[in-house]
Amino acid sequence: MKITRNYFVFMMCLLIANLEVTAQKVNAFSVQQAVDYGKLNSVQVKNAVLDVLIQKQTNRDITSIALPQINGRAGATDYLDIPTTLVPAGFFGGAPGTFSAQKFGTKWNANAGVSLSQIVFDGQVFIALKARNGTISFQEALLAVTEDNIKSNIYKVYYQLVLSKTQIALLDANLDRLKKLDHDITVMFDNGFTEKVDIDKITVQIANLQTEKLKVENMIKNGYAGLKLLMGMPVKDSLILTDNLSDEQIRESVLESSQFSYKDRNDYQVMLLTNKLNGLNVRRYKLSQIPTFALIGDYSKQAQRNKFDFFGKGDWFTTSYIGLQMRLPIFNGFALKAKTQGARLQLQKTQNMTAALEISIDKEVEEAKNNFVTALATMDFQKKNMALAEKVYNQTKKKYEIGTGSATEINTAQLDLKTAQTNYITALYEAVIAKVDFLKATGKL
Repeated sequence: MKITRNYFVFMMCLLIANLEVTAQKVNAFSVQQAVDYGKLNSVQVKNAVLDVLIQKQTNRDITSIALPQINGRAGATDYLDIPTTLVPAGFFGGAPGTFSAQKFGTKWNANAGVSLSQIVFDGQVFIALKARNGTISFQEALLAVTEDNIKSNIYKVYYQLVLSKTQIALLDANLDRLKKLDHDITVMFDNGFTEKVDIDKITVQIANLQTEKLKVENMIKNGYAGLKLLMGMPVKDSLILTDNLSDEQIRESVLESSQFSYKDRNDYQVMLLTNKLNGLNVRRYKLSQIPTFALIGDYSKQAQRNKFDFFGKGDWFTTSYIGLQMRLPIFNGFALKAKTQGARLQLQKTQNMTAALEISIDKEVEEAKNNFVTALATMDFQKKNMALAEKVYNQTKKKYEIGTGSATEINTAQLDLKTAQTNYITALYEAVIAKVDFLKATGKL
């Protein structure tokens, strides 16, 4: 029984493990596919899309104001005490100058009707209708800004992870180089051509590189988790990056098209639309000072009974009318004047913000261009420096092997090579960041 129970537990564990593996989805994405996935699944983008849809529903609500408003009504009243009216007593044979209390009406009253109103002219409603397209465009521009931010961050993290492959490859090459050197020095030590301390120094360097590789691998794992979070991808899903990155791809005709327009920037479009909407707000308050006109109409039926028998025989009396209603604001305690002036000041404020944004964009583009040019130059310099450091290391190793060089020299050459490789990886990533920032600054990301 014990063997059977253990076997059952074992099989259940295998089944659960198989289900977990099956639940994991493998995604092999280029950087563009990662961006497209992020636009569909990022929480920030999803909420920005919902803001557009919410604005469309708000606009439908605004549109309804300008459409006919039709309302129906019906009611029945049971007078527990019929209203009393004082009438001259002379009508009933009483003394002149006196009054007689009489009850007029019936115990039961019922009415049913329908009313209609239609705005003919209202300045505020007219402006609200005119602003509908602007409000949708405003929300769409905010959506585009959100997508730009997500896209920029995905580009940066994606290429950082792509470059981490190169970093791991360089670390592996260094480890292989040091292990080979360790083997060669051990052979030399066995033959009495070097000291034990030289082997120990290489062992320390190997341990340091292995520790650094562990840290880089952990950083890569965390980087993948961060990229999935940016994209809105479940952490349990597998993500494979299919793009590669080279020096040529980084510099790829970016500076040749450095001309830009403020309107290429989605945040600038947001400011332009804000100015437009604020201008309409000023017009709204101005038009609210003129009369408004509305067409009204009503049709109703009324019945009176001593008993609740409205659905039987008996008369229903009709009342109906149509009319044109005008509303003219005369004095509102200067509230309208204050609102109009406040709207004007708000428009001036956003106009000032637009001018400040133009200056900020100019500065951002100039800085991004300078940073990109510097990053490209640094990348080229560090690449040459890395090649030179590798050449120096190889020459120093040969000298050491033939006995004309010291262990100190080869250790120094190895450390210099490692430093040059680290600087090259850093320069590559800084160049990628500078490129993304430059494209974003010019509105071409």
